[in-house]
Amino acid sequence: MINAVIVDDEIKALQSLSWELTNFSDEINVNASFTDPYEAIHYLENNPPDCLFLDIEMPKMDGFQFIQKLKNKNFPVVITTAYNQYAIKALKNEAIDYLLKPIDTDDLKDTIVKIKKFNKRNYTAEKLEDILVNFNANTSPKKITFNTDGKLLFLDSEEILYAESDGNYSTIYLSDGQKLVLTKKLKEVNDLLPKDSFFRIHNSYIINLQKIKEFLKTDGYVVLTSNHKIPVSRQKKSDFLDMI
Repeated sequence: MINAVIVDDEIKALQSLSWELTNFSDEINVNASFTDPYEAIHYLENNPPDCLFLDIEMPKMDGFQFIQKLKNKNFPVVITTAYNQYAIKALKNEAIDYLLKPIDTDDLKDTIVKIKKFNKRNYTAEKLEDILVNFNANTSPKKITFNTDGKLLFLDSEEILYAESDGNYSTIYLSDGQKLVLTKKLKEVNDLLPKDSFFRIHNSYIINLQKIKEFLKTDGYVVLTSNHKIPVSRQKKSDFLDMI
């Protein structure tokens, strides 16, 4: 069963698509439908569907802005609109298909096939991810796992210099000069790092204790082996000195 969500500011269009989907096949169930995109985003954060049917022309927020605001994008998005000029942009915005209103039954059949293929690939990828994560958890020494840019990275502690907060994002700085941007707050990153090797030295920074070269007491900074200067907050100073 494909559990779908529909977002369309026009109530008649929303009702029409809902009717078409539920009467088209026993394989589709419309779990929820919204005319307000903000309500839809809130719902999708906690209730990811098997597919999202999304209108483009909405007054509060267009469909492409809607896609960009989604935190969880692991489900397929199908663009629905009366205007055919959005086709290429829809595909560039990670939509798996594009349906013109009024929706043709044959086009809908093709879309359902694409949804099934997408979800099958996604399910296989998630199972493989579980296998890899579980394997790593039982390996000694255990590597640190980061999920970024559609891939899993398994790193040794010594490869990480420090992590820096950027609001709802965090950047991991590596010994080889690379940077990893994660869609996680620094607190979430801190939970992933081994406590015996890493310390949150400041609200905005976590450092690898093995990478400290100097501690400048007067200035309140540590200097890492990479020559990065990281501030030590007053609140963390005492705990930091206990760690080292």
